[in-house]
Amino acid sequence: MKISEFLYALSGLESLVITNENGQPIPAHFHVTEVGQTTKNYIDCGGTMRDDKCISMQLWVADDVNHRLSPQKLATIILQAANLWNQEDLPIEMEYQESTIGRYDVSFSNGKFMLCSKQTACLAPDQCGIPQEKVKLNLSEINRATTCKPGSGCC
Repeated sequence: MKISEFLYALSGLESLVITNENGQPIPAHFHVTEVGQTTKNYIDCGGTMRDDKCISMQLWVADDVNHRLSPQKLATIILQAANLWNQEDLPIEMEYQESTIGRYDVSFSNGKFMLCSKQTACLAPDQCGIPQEKVKLNLSEINRATTCKPGSGCC
């Protein structure tokens, strides 16, 4: 989700609800402790220089159970920080601590934001020898002469 989509979704809400992937709501008294741009400059496993940017929000749950962040207040905080990312329409990522700090993508549905797990992947599969698509074979189609046999050194 891009920041423009996030702000648009906030504009139509009466209350702010964020859930984890299982649909369990983050406690309603959460704080947004920081909003900013995160930049990652790196080289992938194929030797390609890469540059990723996103808008990062950190969620924190404290003992202050009377705290409630309104959608309008969060929009105000985001707009105050917009110069940090030169008002680019970047993807948004949320940090939230459960057993450890996790970084999540964000989606919106039915008036609620949802934290979505991020996945790792090889960024240069063609250079690392990783097949693009798994070959599906029926066992009956495999030539017995080409299969690996104990002691043959193929495994």
